[in-house]
Amino acid sequence: MKELLDRISAEARRGEMNIDFDVYTAAGTDPAQPVLLGSGNLASRIGFFGRDPGRREVELGEPFIGSGGQLVRAALHRAAIQTDLGESETAVRLTLEQSIEVGSRVFWGNTVPYKPVGNKAWSTAVKRRFVPYIRELLVTRWEGTELITLGNQAFEWFGLADATLRPRLRTFWKRDDRYEAMLEVVLDGKTIRLYPLPHPSPLNATWHAKFPGLLDARLRELAWPE
Repeated sequence: MKELLDRISAEARRGEMNIDFDVYTAAGTDPAQPVLLGSGNLASRIGFFGRDPGRREVELGEPFIGSGGQLVRAALHRAAIQTDLGESETAVRLTLEQSIEVGSRVFWGNTVPYKPVGNKAWSTAVKRRFVPYIRELLVTRWEGTELITLGNQAFEWFGLADATLRPRLRTFWKRDDRYEAMLEVVLDGKTIRLYPLPHPSPLNATWHAKFPGLLDARLRELAWPE
């Protein structure tokens, strides 16, 4: 995998990928270096899988630490202190230290470890290039089996990793109860159970207000923390 990442990093330095160089430069980080690959606790039974890092992730070097990610971390904090939250309430505001601490207890992954310009979704071709590394990360390095996917692109990534899964993924995504149901997939011999949720971005007007309640329910279902 080192050869793949070295090759992609060289392309990034030549400007052949649509990486948001301005954000990396402002943060004082090397835009050619992939970030946030396999963050958090690789031994955790529970993991979160998203699309790609944003500005705050680049600035702080922490996964899911921006406005959407803070909704996820707040839910983890509520579960850790056994406090529930209704769908209509606002999320608890954590300090940065609290966010980092609770985030260290679960696994985090992304389909692509670079921030794109304008936060526009990476093309299928770019996502496909990272499939070998991300597949190895999920199958070999991460020890868990329960994966909460955030948004349709994270869920649909499994169809890139294994084309035979696409019909099942598409059928499942059409279900009205997809955010309450679970889909079991096998990737390179490892069984991973997918628990899809909508993307937590504030721009997701349809689901943003409902997201905290949906995630609270997922964490109760998964009996987190153990």
